[in-house]
Order: sequence, then C-alpha cells, then structure tokens
Amino acid sequence: MGSRRIPSVDGLRAISIGLVLFGHLAGTSNFFPRSTFAPLGDFGNLGVRVFFVISGFLITFLMLDEIEATGTVSLKLFYLRRTLRIFPASYAYILFVFLASRLGWPTLLPGDLFHAVTYTENYHLHTSWVVGHLWSLSVEEQFYLLWPAVIAFFSLRHATLFAFSALLIAPISRLAIATFLPAYRWGIGWWFPTIMDPIATGCLLAIFRNRLEADSFYMSVLRSRWFVLIPCSAFLANMRPDGRRLSMLLLQPFINLALAVTMHRVVIFNKTMLGRFLNMPPVAFIGVLSYSIYLWQQPFLNRSSHSVVCVFPWNLMIAGVAAAGSYAFIERPALAIRKKLEQRVERRLSLKSRIPSQRPGRARSRTARAVR
Repeated sequence: MGSRRIPSVDGLRAISIGLVLFGHLAGTSNFFPRSTFAPLGDFGNLGVRVFFVISGFLITFLMLDEIEATGTVSLKLFYLRRTLRIFPASYAYILFVFLASRLGWPTLLPGDLFHAVTYTENYHLHTSWVVGHLWSLSVEEQFYLLWPAVIAFFSLRHATLFAFSALLIAPISRLAIATFLPAYRWGIGWWFPTIMDPIATGCLLAIFRNRLEADSFYMSVLRSRWFVLIPCSAFLANMRPDGRRLSMLLLQPFINLALAVTMHRVVIFNKTMLGRFLNMPPVAFIGVLSYSIYLWQQPFLNRSSHSVVCVFPWNLMIAGVAAAGSYAFIERPALAIRKKLEQRVERRLSLKSRIPSQRPGRARSRTARAVR
C-alpha cells in the first residue's frame, strides 16, 4: 500500500533538484554570474514549487490508496512514515552544521538552530544560508500536520474544500501582505499561508485524478501535440518577479496548475520520449537521492563564500558525495525501518478489519466519514 511507485515521479524529482542546483550554482566561484540567468527567473524557486506539487500529489495518492484498502486513514501510520522519511536525514544535516559551526565554519545566526530543529525556518527573518533552505521542509511539515488529520477526522469532501480554500487564501494573503503590511513582505512565499497553494494543487490533482482521466476534453489536451505550450507558459510566467502583484495573485497559481497538469501527463504517458527519459534508471536514481541532495547542496553552493569547497565544479562534486553518504547511511536505513514498521501496522489493520466489531455502527460511521 505505502510502497507503490508512480511512473515518472522520481524523474520529476530529478528535474526539480536540477532546477534548485542550477539556481544555487549561479554566482558561485567559477560558475556563471547570477546576472547571466536573472532574466530567465528564479530556477531555485521553480524547483521547490515542483517539489511541493509532487509532494501533495504523492502523499494524497497514498492516503487514497489506504482509504480504498482499509476504509480510513491511519494517522499513526502516516506520521510514522513522515517521521522516518524526513527527520533522520534532516536532523543529521542540522547536527553536522552545528558541529561544523563550532569549528568555525559555517557561521550560524541567532535562532538558526531553534528554527531548524522545530521546522519553523520559514518564519525566521535573519537566517544564515546553510539552514535557510529548510524553510521548504518547514512549510511541508506544517501542511502535513493538518492535511491527513482533516481527512481522518472529517472526510475527503471536507479535505477537498480545505485544499480549494488554500488555493484562494494563499494568493489573497500574498497580495494583502504586499499591500497593507509592507514591512512583512519578506514573509511572502515563506510563511505557510502564502505558499501552501502548490502543495494543495498537488493534493487536488490526486483527488480528482480519476475524474480527469475520464474526461475526454481533458485527455485530448494531454494528448495534444501543443501540450508543450503549457510547461513553456509556466516557465515564462516564472520569469516574472515574485514581488509583482500580478505574479502573486495570478501567475503563481497558474504555474502551480501548469506544473500539476504537466506532471499528470508524464505519469499517464510514461512511454513517450519524455516519459522514457524520466524513467531512465540514472535519472530516476537522482530523483531518489533528491532529498539528500537538497539538504547537502546548501553549504557548498554558496555564492557568498570563497572557500575552496564552494568553487565550481568541486562544490557540486562534494555536495553529491555528501548526499550519497546521507542516503546510504541515514536515509536508506531509516526507510528500511519505516517499511518494516509499516508492514507491522498494516498487518494489525488487516486483522482488525477481519474481526467483527462489537460496535459495528461506530465502525461503519468512521469508515463512511473518511470516504464520503
């Protein structure tokens, strides 16, 4: 139930982390200056946005699978998965940064460790570069404190309304802060209410996936030879500065939608040329490593540092070695533990589902509440 892989998703993760790496490499020693690519938009931001859409889609897809198999969502199983997926690798990275800072490199600012450990980095104004990228993990964890609970305690219908509300609240929040609270504009795109919409977009794609695939017009759009205009339009929209009101209100939601539809297409049509590329073993493997790469690229892809470890191409190579080590010795063992615990919990759920409940009315209402 929890281990089913979706075609092309790992390849899309590889594209995402490639965008982040390219965005962070710009301006580092021996690489092209930032001004060279500035007119093309913020590649790092676009890469994180792709990650958010993928994350919302994948997690919701797995929860819907669980509902279909068991009739409900196990919050215990969900948070177990999430804890073992995210915490070991991130806390290992934070520990490394802390120990390295005690030796004089890098320099940490007040509050850095507190916000990094508590996953509130997106609310930290004065953050150092080496932990600044943890803002995106903070946004995800804040979203996933709410999302599965809404499904488990209320219903999928309420969760759908919640996701649609996020699509409305986020652009309005961005515009309201920019207009009425200019001193807090730094939080636009970091604070949870202003950046939750790409994750919610991915969630809604998972919820409506079957309906969309049954819609002839939608599928004709996906099959069209002109479909390439959709991702190209998203790329063009990303060239608009995020601080512009047009971008905050309209272009960013459009980018989220375009990315979700593009992801849907490569998942369905995974035998096309692009689909075959995304599912090539080397590309998919980079996607598997993407989380560790995202964590460990930050200290070495630092355009403000002239240290030898921040000089291209050595910085990219060192980041790759560090990410591979993190995956092999931390992330992969944690995922193996997660798989064993998942299987144990799933066996218990399966046994419970076979035993007639002493209070069947209550059991039925819980199941109905999760799926209605």
